[in-house]
Amino acid sequence: MKQIVLPIKDSNVLQQVQKCLLEDFKAGKRNYTIFQIGKATLLRVSDVMRLKYQDVYNLDGSIKHNAYIRDKKTNKQNTLYLKPVEHDLLEYRQWLLDSRLQSEWLFPSTKRSNRHITEKQFYKVMARVGDLLGINYLGTHTMRKTGAYRVYMQSNYNIGLVMHLLNHSSEAMTLKYLGLDQVSREHMLDKIDFG
Repeated sequence: MKQIVLPIKDSNVLQQVQKCLLEDFKAGKRNYTIFQIGKATLLRVSDVMRLKYQDVYNLDGSIKHNAYIRDKKTNKQNTLYLKPVEHDLLEYRQWLLDSRLQSEWLFPSTKRSNRHITEKQFYKVMARVGDLLGINYLGTHTMRKTGAYRVYMQSNYNIGLVMHLLNHSSEAMTLKYLGLDQVSREHMLDKIDFG
């Protein structure tokens, strides 16, 4: 049976997930930063894991304004705006230095730093967070879906922006991806003044 992965819509639940990622794992700072990057850039987990240290950091350790990558799934160029996660990336760099983890990869394996953490490993992390918090809809796409949902809600339902950021070809695909089911649509419609 295929697991249903949904965005985290409740800010309190989001804070619990972030706290759990940060505090309940040996490599908590790495896991938390993976989640934050995925949420802020709307990248697929495969692209987050393939980020290299030099994609994000300048030689002096400062954060680049943008990272330029090629999406693994679509093979299209993608420009990532890094300012929303600048603080997280600065703290993460310090954690890498303190942990003496040097790698070409932004998110190296703690056991073999010449390799990056795999999607399967991060899936296990997210599944463990779900178990610890009693949440049954977490997966590797949670961060991308959560970021997309937050952009949608905070941009006054700008579906065009979200479609562009997700690289989707239809509004229907994006709305489904956002988990905007009948109950969500009715809740939004309840707030509309039809006069």
